[in-house]
Amino acid sequence: MLTLRRGTVTAIVERHDGLVRLEVDGRACVGYPELTGPVALGDDVLVNVQAVELGLGSGGFDVLHANLTRGLGLPPEEGAHVMKLPYTSLQHAVVHAEEDGSDDDEAVRLGGLPVVCCSIHSQVAPVCAGLGRELAVAFVQLPGGALAVPLSDAVRTLRTDGYLRTTVGVGPCFGGKLACVTAASALLACARTGLDAVVCAVGPGVVGTGSRFGHGGLAAAEAASAAGSLGGAAVLAPRVSGADTRERHRGLSHHTVAALELVQGDVTVAWPEGLDAPPDLPGLEAVDVSGWREACAGLPLSHMGRGPDDDPWFFAAAFAAGALARTLVR
Repeated sequence: MLTLRRGTVTAIVERHDGLVRLEVDGRACVGYPELTGPVALGDDVLVNVQAVELGLGSGGFDVLHANLTRGLGLPPEEGAHVMKLPYTSLQHAVVHAEEDGSDDDEAVRLGGLPVVCCSIHSQVAPVCAGLGRELAVAFVQLPGGALAVPLSDAVRTLRTDGYLRTTVGVGPCFGGKLACVTAASALLACARTGLDAVVCAVGPGVVGTGSRFGHGGLAAAEAASAAGSLGGAAVLAPRVSGADTRERHRGLSHHTVAALELVQGDVTVAWPEGLDAPPDLPGLEAVDVSGWREACAGLPLSHMGRGPDDDPWFFAAAFAAGALARTLVR
């Protein structure tokens, strides 16, 4: 059940493309104008407070559910017929790339397009640093974490700084510059627009249960399988850590191991030189990461509250995936 509370907007903290940070009765809140319409000081609103009341680490704020002052009777997006979040009270029509029928041509393939597949959102910034600013790169957000693409401060910074040219929301993920029904069609859409590389990941706050296959990190397997099947070059960014207190994430994370078990087709695992690799790791390719700190300077590097000095191999391994993908650009 939803845990909703009625309140008044008492502050507008900042506005971004597709996201507004505000306060409702003095409590931190985020809103997505694509869903609720515009929001202003003094508006009468409903907010979802459940994440805060459960004490979830990645949900330290309320979420605007409805704007009773100016969010009623809003029109749908013109020409849109496919629903995001279908059959929920948040369903809304968005124009999807597949609706033009351009991927119906069986000859359409990725043509070796490098696709970096991440299991957690905090890998995206170092991956993009490895790819560099000179390339035209898309970020494709897959289900398995936050569904709102505009929520990511890292993606916003990467777009502002020139590392990312566009964003794509797949399935229920919303708020991207482009919307696609599946990972496969999202990759094809990126190839058709002449992009040099694609970075796939879940949004912030990966879903995890501690079980072998019950986590959002398996989105990496979906992306890698789609890339390989469509003629792309799949590169897996391994999740490694020397600082995580949880045994399942120490060294090579079980997220990466599980993803490798499920990948259909070839995938290359980018491994940072200088770090001992697990024995018999399939598809491993060692990558020189000696300049990763300089390349990542100024980017938002944070994973579970740890920065590059706290857990350097986490960021170096992700950088390795971007650097390897860079060498595969045609």
